[in-house]
Amino acid sequence: MPWRVAVSSLDGVLINEHFGRARWFYIIDAEKDGPVVTVEQRMVTPLCQCGSHSEQGMSAGIEALGDCLAVLTAKIGPAARKQLEGAGLSVFEEPAVVEEAVKKLAAYYKKTKRPENI
Repeated sequence: MPWRVAVSSLDGVLINEHFGRARWFYIIDAEKDGPVVTVEQRMVTPLCQCGSHSEQGMSAGIEALGDCLAVLTAKIGPAARKQLEGAGLSVFEEPAVVEEAVKKLAAYYKKTKRPENI
């Protein structure tokens, strides 16, 4: 059964966007030993607006990524990380090639036997 990851990327190839500045996330389905498939490019309202953060924007972002198991991002602030993790999403700062990072995440999940459905 595939699991879903949200990736903050400007081009779908590199994880090169700050979570709070992302205008979209690439949504990826992956299997522990299988392919990495980009399902969609999901538009969101950036959390950072004119140097401040919006609580409403954070809630909307969490809702938009609610079907994902994890978020891979180049950078994320501690408040946003805490709120995502509180909503059950794992957060990883991993500025790398998307496919390599997702495979690394799959290996981590396989090693730790988490989540249970993987």
